[in-house]
Amino acid sequence: MRSGYSFRPRVWALVLAGLACAAGIALGHWQTRRAEQKKALGAELAAKQIAARGTFLPQHSVLLDNKLRHGRPGYEVITPLRLADSDEHVLVNRGWIAAPPTRDVLPQVRTPQGEVQVAGIALERLPRALQMGDPSRGTIRQNLDIKAYGEETGLRLRPMVIEQHSAIDDGLIREWPRPDAGIEKHESYALQWYSLAALAVVLAAVFSFRKK
Repeated sequence: MRSGYSFRPRVWALVLAGLACAAGIALGHWQTRRAEQKKALGAELAAKQIAARGTFLPQHSVLLDNKLRHGRPGYEVITPLRLADSDEHVLVNRGWIAAPPTRDVLPQVRTPQGEVQVAGIALERLPRALQMGDPSRGTIRQNLDIKAYGEETGLRLRPMVIEQHSAIDDGLIREWPRPDAGIEKHESYALQWYSLAALAVVLAAVFSFRKK
C-alpha cells in the first residue's frame, strides 16, 4: 500500500525553521556563555580570600549612598583599617546599614575598638555609581576612589578594598550578592533555546509532508 503523503518541503517553512533554529542556537550559546562567565567569576573571587589584622579608624568612615537591601534604602560603610605593625591602611567595606527616616540624620554605626581580625574578599576597587556634578566629599558620598581618598586623608592606602565577610558585632548586614548567582537560570534558559531550535527542525520536517 502506498502512502498518501510525500516529502515536498515548503520554502516558507524551511526559511522560518532556519531562522528559528539559528536564533535558538545563538541565544542558547549566549546563555551558556553567561553561565560560564559567572562560574569563572565565582572561582576567581574564591581565590581572592584575604584576612587582615588591625585597628579601624572610624573618624575616616564613609557612607556610600543609595544602597538598597530588600527594597530598603541605606548605606554601605567604608572604614580604613590600620594594619597591625605597619603604617599602611586598607579600606574595608564593612557592610550595610539602613538609612534613618530623615536624610538629615546619619545612622549610628558601631565600630569595634582595638585590634580586630577582618576576613573577606579582596577587590581592586569599589563599584562605581552614576554621579552628577563634582566628586563628593564628607561622610556621605556616591563613590569613593582609593587613590583620591588616600591623598585627601593622608593615609597610606593599599590599592584594594576588603569586602568583609567575617562576623563582627557591629550591627551591619553583610549580605553580599553572590557572583555565581543565576547560573542555574542561565543553564535553564540555554536548554529552552536549544529545545526551540530542535523544535523548529521537527516542525519544518512535519510541514514538508503533503498529500499526493
